[in-house]
Amino acid sequence: MSAPDADPNERDPLVNGVRLRATRHQRWLRDGEPSVGRRLAQIGVLGWMIVLPMLLGMFAGRWLDGRFNSGVFWTAPLLLAGLALGCWSAWRWMQSA
Repeated sequence: MSAPDADPNERDPLVNGVRLRATRHQRWLRDGEPSVGRRLAQIGVLGWMIVLPMLLGMFAGRWLDGRFNSGVFWTAPLLLAGLALGCWSAWRWMQSA
């Protein structure tokens, strides 16, 4: 049972989405359209957010494969895990921006 003074709209994803949209719109009215440099910087950050976990997974996998002499047994799954982690973190970052 929830607290009697808690707002039931705080748990509603639609209400939260509308509030987020309203705050983004207010920020856009206050700050204006982002510059081309800022947009390019965002694209660069997104790229590194995806590529860096992939590289870390690949290097960790290559190290494990070299350590256990197992071909690409660890490299391929850790590379894919890095890709999944990078895409997830980029998605979360874009949803919060």
